[in-house]
Amino acid sequence: MFTQKTRKSLPVLPSVAVVILNWNGRSFLEQFLPSVCQSTYGNLQLILADNASSDDSVDYVRAHFPQVSIIQHTTNSGFAGGYNEALQQVKADIYVLLNQDVEVTPGWIEPVVAQMEANKAIGACQPKLRAFASKDYFEYAGAAGGWMDILGYTFCRGRILYCTEPDKGQYNDAQEIFWASGAALFIRAECFHAVGGFDAYFFAHMEEVDLCWRLQRAGYQVAYCPASLVYHVGGGSLPQGNPRKLYLNFRNNLMMLHKNLHPAERNIIFMQRFFLDILAAVKSLVSGKPRDTKAIYLAYRHFRRWRKTYDASQDTLPRLRLYDLKGVFHGIMIWRYYFLQRKTFTELTRQ
Repeated sequence: MFTQKTRKSLPVLPSVAVVILNWNGRSFLEQFLPSVCQSTYGNLQLILADNASSDDSVDYVRAHFPQVSIIQHTTNSGFAGGYNEALQQVKADIYVLLNQDVEVTPGWIEPVVAQMEANKAIGACQPKLRAFASKDYFEYAGAAGGWMDILGYTFCRGRILYCTEPDKGQYNDAQEIFWASGAALFIRAECFHAVGGFDAYFFAHMEEVDLCWRLQRAGYQVAYCPASLVYHVGGGSLPQGNPRKLYLNFRNNLMMLHKNLHPAERNIIFMQRFFLDILAAVKSLVSGKPRDTKAIYLAYRHFRRWRKTYDASQDTLPRLRLYDLKGVFHGIMIWRYYFLQRKTFTELTRQ
């Protein structure tokens, strides 16, 4: 029998809410939700936030996983808007935003929470992400933590563009990164709301990079926890090579840069980006991919339209130079990848 003194000495676990945003994901939920429900963390709630699915995924979860609470949206407002709406209704110390196509491993929550509790400056953190289809390899969407180069091109430790590395323990060090993957994103609830959550205009893609950039601007750290491992299918909503995905990545990346760059850096970076993106559009056209060229053109057109309506006065966070941020590669990633043939993170960042 516990005495009052014993009760007071027991550690209080931060409350954690795993929130899975679902859209027509019955097959993924059937395959991967059982692993999530076997999570052993002691202060946990499981939530399915449904983005107005037209399949029977909600009925399936309600019938087979009664321990999972359900939030139903009336419209599909994408990854960004869907999570913003859902997290207004969730009370927890730490949110875990988990894709519907992720298989978790035993004890996956505990190491990340322990790392975040040991360093209260960490606002967001991600586990190690490997590919579900090739489980010895890192996965595209997050791998061993997200980085960005000085022109705003994103990549990961363990994945440069479409080149992924086998996991041989080379990235088993916990460290600060620039962005944590939205496929399995641990974030303190107070931090999420303090920086305004996701930018709903993004709809999908790059929204977690923008969010993590704002976290750093607000003085928080973004971290990688190699002691936690999950497997991600990836491409569940939009597969690689889809022009819609390309459009969203280009458009949202431009918006992210405009919002977060220090004014002294913005013009020079945009001039270089415009030149390189023109080259990418021409390459797509020459390669027989006119839809990709059109996607890049539309991204720029819609970015210019958005920029006319963007109210910078609403953003009160400090604007820090890229050189003052963690997880920034002080070089041009695509130059080293294509012209110097540096295909891994270690090669890329080698002087």
